Amino acid sequence: MSRRGILSLITLFLLILVLYFARHEIYIAWKLISHVNVWILALLIPMQAFVYFAAGEMMFEYLRAKNALKNVSRFTLTRMALELNFVNHILPSGGVSGISYMTWRLGKYGVSPGRATMSQIVRYVAGFLAFLTLLLISVVLITLDSGVDRFIILVSSVLASTIVCFMIFGIYILSSSLRLEGFARWSTRAINSSVRRLTFGKKKHTVDLSKVQQFFSDIHKDYIELRADKGLLLKPYLWGILYNAADVGLFMIGFWALGYSVNPAAIVIAYGIASIAGFIVITPGGAGAYEAIMIAFLGTAGLPAGVVIAGVLLTRVILLLGTVISGYFFYQLTILKYGKTPVKSQ
Repeated sequence: MSRRGILSLITLFLLILVLYFARHEIYIAWKLISHVNVWILALLIPMQAFVYFAAGEMMFEYLRAKNALKNVSRFTLTRMALELNFVNHILPSGGVSGISYMTWRLGKYGVSPGRATMSQIVRYVAGFLAFLTLLLISVVLITLDSGVDRFIILVSSVLASTIVCFMIFGIYILSSSLRLEGFARWSTRAINSSVRRLTFGKKKHTVDLSKVQQFFSDIHKDYIELRADKGLLLKPYLWGILYNAADVGLFMIGFWALGYSVNPAAIVIAYGIASIAGFIVITPGGAGAYEAIMIAFLGTAGLPAGVVIAGVLLTRVILLLGTVISGYFFYQLTILKYGKTPVKSQ
């Protein structure tokens, strides 16, 4: 069997794995279908498409500003964003698989690995800044709402502080070439050491230090240029606002379809905590942990427990299916066109 055939079979297996992890949610959501307003629920489809588009624009606006993307249609870029989201769901690795895939994908358009990675760093930074903005607004609104549990205020404050700390740490590393070189040496040793253990000493030097140092050197160069012209972050940040607002809006649509309205501020906080959990948990798409956290948190918003469970599960199942179906189709077309990719689950 060819490499492309093997890769397609592996992807199909992982696709089945995603559905397996979500099997209970799919069953519950299926039973709830008869009780929802289908017309309102159908709004999830265009809204999810916009979420993917906005997520991609956070990266692509930066690349356009650096003249790194030329003669690439909006449709192609949106398709790439769909593929990226699909890979991050199928290969849960804290975003590493998605970065690897998009670096390979953008390379087909002449974008260097360092710049491709920097565009994704910009995406995460812009997304975090945008979410932090919405989170702070939500904290203020919830604080003014005397009917909301004070525990929510505490959790939201801790979440905002955590995001700020991570961003400060990232800036600290990126702002110094010496620190980046040290990080390159540490990461190279760590990866090679792990591979040696996994292969019982058969592979000693999987990652070449000079290539890693060159890679981080490119990122540092882009970071210095970005710091000198902070205006490059404005458009990605604005797209980040739209992305986060639309992503939260998906759950609001799910509850509206059930005939209930939920405080958007509570959804923002629950969404942030659940997203972090989904980023860390090894199950595809963070299945299980994501839903459990959202349900537990939104249970304090005053809605009946059954409505919270129904709204979260129904929305998540539809979004999961949308991600898998659309992403898998375009991902397979890309694999058939270009062949083997370097994407690996870490």
